[in-house]
Amino acid sequence: MSRSLDTAGPAALLARPGVCATLAALAAPGEETRLVGGCMRDALLGSAVSDIDLATTLRPEAVMEHARRAGLKAVPTGIEHGTITVVTPQEPIEVTTLREDVETDGRHAVVRFGGDFAQDAARRDFTINALSLGADGTLHDTVGGLDDLRAGRVRFIGEAATRIREDALRILRFFRFHARFAEAEPDRQALAACIAARDAIEGLSRERVRSEFLKLLLAPGCVPVVTLLSVTGLLQRISGGVAELGRLARSAAAGQRATMRLAALCVHAAHDEPRLRDSLRLSNAETAQLDTYAALLATLHGREALGLKDVRALASVHGGRMMAETLAILAGEPRPRPDEAALAEAARLADGAADPVFPLTGGDLVKEGLPPGRAIGKGLAAAKAEWLALGCPEDDASRQALLARALEAARP
Repeated sequence: MSRSLDTAGPAALLARPGVCATLAALAAPGEETRLVGGCMRDALLGSAVSDIDLATTLRPEAVMEHARRAGLKAVPTGIEHGTITVVTPQEPIEVTTLREDVETDGRHAVVRFGGDFAQDAARRDFTINALSLGADGTLHDTVGGLDDLRAGRVRFIGEAATRIREDALRILRFFRFHARFAEAEPDRQALAACIAARDAIEGLSRERVRSEFLKLLLAPGCVPVVTLLSVTGLLQRISGGVAELGRLARSAAAGQRATMRLAALCVHAAHDEPRLRDSLRLSNAETAQLDTYAALLATLHGREALGLKDVRALASVHGGRMMAETLAILAGEPRPRPDEAALAEAARLADGAADPVFPLTGGDLVKEGLPPGRAIGKGLAAAKAEWLALGCPEDDASRQALLARALEAARP
């Protein structure tokens, strides 16, 4: 069953003021500039288009000159690869001179500038990414991308094994695009080539692997695709651990962020975080989320029941959003078993805006006559332990009782 394409999408792209201004600026006798790649694919699928890419027969220096003559800012963001960013009042637009491959080694390509749109399309990765649109509204498809879009099929241009040898990252891109766009079974030739070349993943920079894999985890079809990665041995090359596919499914169903989906899939205990940090070059913020998830996992798996007070204490220590997301990932497992009040409180605290905050500081104890020193820390620790056990009360009477407890614990 084929899906219908948005025939008005390409025209809407051409009508965007920034696109109009850039195409007009680059118009020159004997030269041609077209909309290409992902923006064309997304426009035909009726999806929002955020990034605009143009391909042109003009050399990079000529692109800059034409843009400046038209009063547009031109930034040589990748001039060595032929890419200039034209900054319009509405949006930045990347303009790349047509290229052709001279040499490839699986990680990097040596290219030279060309003037043939069909040849430029043939060097791209997938047919659905090789469509182009002329300034006159003519849609160009030299590799069968339109048929593949209609069929919901992701297919390499030419021989899959050859395209993967040119750049091994295309293995991950194939699975990511399949998870995002496909409505059919994976292309057999592509899947076989990816499996055969799976060892090549280990030669890729971990930053590139991280970027592709986190994008894949956010795609609509991430669960069946990650399942496929697992059974074919490719997931081991990416994450290096055992997959929790059920937890990933619950995380995806809840619409969670990419790092939580990664945690659900790959984190079983605290020792998993260093492996993932290194294998995927995670940021400090991402690593902290995995640490917190592992800590919550250990705490929650140690409890049969979970009540409202428990949820509030966990939100205070780990944050309401992390607590709520972890509970959603563990939903249906034998431990823990949250009661209705706990689930309601978790939902209330899920956005992190109402996390319980311990109501005392060292200054409160100093005001009561306690001299600065180690005794203050001792008193606050005792009061906080009681506060957590009570479910983090926020009323003034509880605060006064906690202050008395802190002073009692701090004094000899």
